[in-house]
Amino acid sequence: MPPLEFLIVAAGLLGLIVGSYLNVVIHRLPAGESTVLPASHCPKCGATIRALDNLPLVSWVALGGRCRSCRAPISPRYPLVELAAGLAFAGAVARFGASRRAFVAALFAALLIALAGIDFEQFLLPDRITLPGMALGLAAQLVLPGGSLARGLAGALVGAGLLLVVAGAWELVRGSEGMGLGDVKMLAMIGALTGVAGVLVTLVLATLAGSIAGLALIAMRRGDFATKLPFGLFLALGGLIAVFAADALVALYLGRPA
Repeated sequence: MPPLEFLIVAAGLLGLIVGSYLNVVIHRLPAGESTVLPASHCPKCGATIRALDNLPLVSWVALGGRCRSCRAPISPRYPLVELAAGLAFAGAVARFGASRRAFVAALFAALLIALAGIDFEQFLLPDRITLPGMALGLAAQLVLPGGSLARGLAGALVGAGLLLVVAGAWELVRGSEGMGLGDVKMLAMIGALTGVAGVLVTLVLATLAGSIAGLALIAMRRGDFATKLPFGLFLALGGLIAVFAADALVALYLGRPA
């Protein structure tokens, strides 16, 4: 077997390529378009993007963040998603070695990154990602060390239940919808893989990150306490950390050996 360092680099490069595809998913899936055909093209002028202009990270920098044909700006979301996927894939192998757990962690990270990008731009968490993600999490419980279907089901039910209670309480007190069912399904998806511990870690970190972002917007006078935030973005951040370290973080909090 190749050295671990080589596998980490290879996984990172694969993650960059997957990240390039995730950008297509983020752009096309909410519109109901195929994520395979037609070939990648500029959304402004429609020009087909050449292979050399479609290299992850490198092409965006080389083109100065603009389309070669019409010079329209290319969103920095593209290199950020590619970089996030590359780091997640490399991190999965670094954390779990060349194992089934690393494969599942990388695949799950890709789903979370896609959900984060879509929610950030569209305030939408598509069932076409969350429901298969939930199924993936439950299936993984059957093949991963220490996993069990009961653990996955408990995580999914607690994840969905907690957010349903929060959403119901918000609507009762404020008289408006504060959270959509997409968030509920996304946390259930995370719980299906990470169990109840992962749900708690995800929810705490997502709430903390969302609060910091909200306060920062208020401080910059770009929002107020009624400003809607893409909570799926923060769930994705918390979920990524939970996938890699939920049990260790809970053990640390309880003062137990990891």
